[in-house]
Formats: sequence, C-alpha cells, structure tokens
Amino acid sequence: MDRYLDLFLNYLLVEKGAAANTIAAYSRDLAKYLNFLGDRTPNGIGAGDVANYLAKLKKEGISPRSRARALSALRMLHRFLVVEGYCELNPTAVIESPKGVSRLPSVLSGRDVEALLASPAGNGTAEVRDAAMLELLYATGLRVSELVALKVAEVNLSAGYLMTMGKGSKERVVPIGGSACRAVGHYLEGARGELLKAGSSPCLFVSRLGEGMSRQAFWNIIKKRALQAGIRSRISPHTLRHSFATHLLENGADLRSVQIMLGHADLSSTQIYTHVTRERLKRLHGEFHPRG
Repeated sequence: MDRYLDLFLNYLLVEKGAAANTIAAYSRDLAKYLNFLGDRTPNGIGAGDVANYLAKLKKEGISPRSRARALSALRMLHRFLVVEGYCELNPTAVIESPKGVSRLPSVLSGRDVEALLASPAGNGTAEVRDAAMLELLYATGLRVSELVALKVAEVNLSAGYLMTMGKGSKERVVPIGGSACRAVGHYLEGARGELLKAGSSPCLFVSRLGEGMSRQAFWNIIKKRALQAGIRSRISPHTLRHSFATHLLENGADLRSVQIMLGHADLSSTQIYTHVTRERLKRLHGEFHPRG
C-alpha cells in the first residue's frame, strides 16, 4: 500500500494543490493506518478493517475530533483508489463519523482585544513590531502561517489591503483597517530596519536576528502579550482569527463576506461563528434580563 500512498500524496500536491502542512498531516494519518493494515492490497480492505482501525484509535484515547479527521483522510484515500481504478469498492462509504461534543471556538471580548493590542507599549523595536503583528492579525483574520509568510510587496497600506496565499495555494485579497495600517506603517518606518540591521529580507515581519518570523516565535509573542494584558484564558493566534470573524458578524457583516476574508472554501466552515454569536447572546440574556 505504500506505493498507493505515494500516488495519493502526489495527487494532492499536483492535482488538488494542497498545502505542504495539509499533505504532511495526511501522510502522518495514513501511514499509521497502513501500518495497522499490514500487507493488504486495495481490494483486500473492507469496512470491518476501517471500523477496527477507528476502534483502535478510540481505545488509544484519540478524541472524536481527531478520529473524524483521520476518517476524512481515509475516505479521500479510498475514493482516490476507486476513481483511479486501483480497487472496486470504497470501504469507508458505510462508516459514520465519530460522534463527539463540538466545541465552539474561543473568542476574546472586545475589552480583552483592546487590552491585548495595547500590551506592546513603547517605541522599542520588539514592541512596535509586536503591535503591528497583533493589529494586522485582528484586522484581517489571517492564519498565523499566512501572517508570518507575508511579504512587504504583498501589503498595500495606501490602498488598505493585502494579498495572501491561503490553504490549497489559493490567493485572496483582504482589506486592512486604519488602525492596522498605521501600526504596520509605524513598524516599516523604523523598527523593521533596526531588526534587519544591514541585512535584507522580503518578509514583512522579521525576528531580532533579521530573519523571517516563525510560527512558533509568534505563538510565544502572543502568549507573552496576553499575560501583560491580564488575559488569563488560553490564547493562540487562532483566537484572534476567531475573534475577527465573530466580531464582524456581531456588528452586522454578512456570512459570505466573512467567508471570503477568512479564505474558507466551504461556507459551512464559517457558519460555526453564527453559533458563537448566538451562544453569546443567550449568555448575555441570561446575565442581564431581569427574569433570565
């Protein structure tokens, strides 16, 4: 089956234009699955084998969400094998997705967002850069991978937009608000050059070593700034992405526009934020209504 896995991963790369992170995730999930199957051929795999593999994951304590992701990878692999004529039947066709409690994304309140954005106080190079990164992340809802991959040439502050390459190598244009434009402009005026010293880089955001910012480095930055802001809940770069989408919808933005700005291929991925806003309204009603 290893040969078929290589063919499938090449199909994801060439035909579907999947991102490197996506291909790596599929590779990990499917390698574990094929190791479980042993020396099976495509036609020798049945629905019972798939069910037994999922049961094994459950026994190992793998969460329903992770098991559902693993099943999605299995479905794509077996669908590929059928379409390409390597086998006759898809054993995942009769397998239901693991049932689990769906968790709503974590969202900051408006007050916490303001505190977080104000936490890099001062005109030091790190403070100016961090303020620009946080402002831009909240203003655009970018994924952290998209934020750290941004090039200077992809940001147009005078027009108020940026271009980014999202999942599946899909390019999209995202507007930037005035606060973020000013913060990024301030960073470009001095702090970026000081971080680069005599060097150069096409990356918009650079580290103290004058190199492009890594995802892990920005994770550390946002955790540090959250502590300074007095935010005790768990926070990640994706928390600002969730907050961006939720706050837009709460203030009247339409779902389709938010979908485009987030770069979601499917509207159903964006609809989770309508549940967030409904839950928040219910909570507010319960707290403040005299007969709540």
